[in-house]
Amino acid sequence: MSDSRLDDSPTHTPTNLATDAYKVSHSFETPPPDRRRPVKGLLFTYIMTYGGAIVSLFNPFYGLLVYICFAIIKPSALWHWSVPIGNYSRIIGVAFLVGWVLNGCGTVKLGRAKPIVFGLLGYWFWMMLSTALSPGPEAGWGTIEHYAKIVLPFIAGLTLIDSIERLKQLAWVLMFSTGYLAFEFNLTYYSSGTVGRFIGFDANTLSILTVAGCGLCFFHGLFDVVTWRRWLAFLAAALIAHIPMIGMSRGGMLAVAAAGVTSFLLVPKTPKYLWFFGLAVVAGLFLAGPSVVEEFQTTFSDKNELENEEYGRIYMWRACAIEMMKHPFIGVGQDRWPIVSTEYGFTENKDAHSLWAQTGAELGVPGLAFLLLFYGCTIRRLLRIIKTPSTPLDLQTIARMVIVGLTGFLVAASFVTVEGFEIPFYVVLLGAGCVQVSELAHTGMSNEESCAATTETQEHGSSDRPRTPPGKKVTV
Repeated sequence: MSDSRLDDSPTHTPTNLATDAYKVSHSFETPPPDRRRPVKGLLFTYIMTYGGAIVSLFNPFYGLLVYICFAIIKPSALWHWSVPIGNYSRIIGVAFLVGWVLNGCGTVKLGRAKPIVFGLLGYWFWMMLSTALSPGPEAGWGTIEHYAKIVLPFIAGLTLIDSIERLKQLAWVLMFSTGYLAFEFNLTYYSSGTVGRFIGFDANTLSILTVAGCGLCFFHGLFDVVTWRRWLAFLAAALIAHIPMIGMSRGGMLAVAAAGVTSFLLVPKTPKYLWFFGLAVVAGLFLAGPSVVEEFQTTFSDKNELENEEYGRIYMWRACAIEMMKHPFIGVGQDRWPIVSTEYGFTENKDAHSLWAQTGAELGVPGLAFLLLFYGCTIRRLLRIIKTPSTPLDLQTIARMVIVGLTGFLVAASFVTVEGFEIPFYVVLLGAGCVQVSELAHTGMSNEESCAATTETQEHGSSDRPRTPPGKKVTV
């Protein structure tokens, strides 16, 4: 993702999402001399790219993990002073898809995750239809190409997730990638006094985009039994939660607060977990400070917006709603709202400051419905997993992680246009994989019960029950 849509910046310049992420020459401000360690980033990038490409031909799931890691940290942007611009993600992505085909295109049926995949495919298809029928289709084809690099790995990867172990590996990749990105942002802030910019984003947007990883890290720390891993996850959660504070992002702060409330509702109400939750609240208040609290209180009463009401968020959202009613079926076309907004008196290239409002205006009611189905169905399926007592504890933990992470993102996306950024899509992948593995686990238990019933019938010589042949047992 490389769009320059900022949380509080009034305008942005549309760019090609498919290529711009690797054409940023100065993603961060030039780092101080002690941070210029060219070997670290260069070795990591080359080893993961070419080593991962070879391994993924035999085990494509590991290629998926490397691809997701690169999609989040973007090596040539993160270490721009040492890693040359190159097609690292493309190399590992192509190798992953080739390995996926060579190994039988996965072994797992989508099952209860079908509505989630349907929502994603419907959203992508409607994006193409809206773009093709719009007056200026050239504005949206770059975004469509970028989404192809999300949709294809998402579906292929989902067919490879068949165990709790693979879910844990995916969760750790997401946590490591977002946590390390947050570490770099914090390090930049304390060394230079500013977070800087990353692939065209400033601190406001970065804080909103990384907040999806905060819930993953916090809940993993709650339930991990290994001490060093628990506190490493807590540290990553703290680093991510600190980004909205140092970036003074009101939307990001609100998203972290929403994730905190959701965490309290989902956390088991036992002294152990409540103690950790209370510790997180104290740490958050300590990191915030008076200036952050003062900034957060201006979320809905920014002085500039009150003085210039026609440029406020509420008026922009109202304009999006009007445009959606004018074009309810296909909208105005992908990435064309910043152009159409001038008809309502706004500055050219001004975003709607809401993913949902802008999606409705650009893709119409069906496009917005598909996107909401994608996220909403994931949360609903995961809530069912949590409420099922027979579900393994590891799956319930992952379900809680994903729900909290998505809650933070959904709230944050209400205050900034962040379409196409990869992190929330792969958090949903983790949730959809959890839905699949939960179904496999219950199928395995049903097969075990069937086997036991058959054995009992054979031992007692009774023919009252039908003999059900044992099915394939799923190891979870």
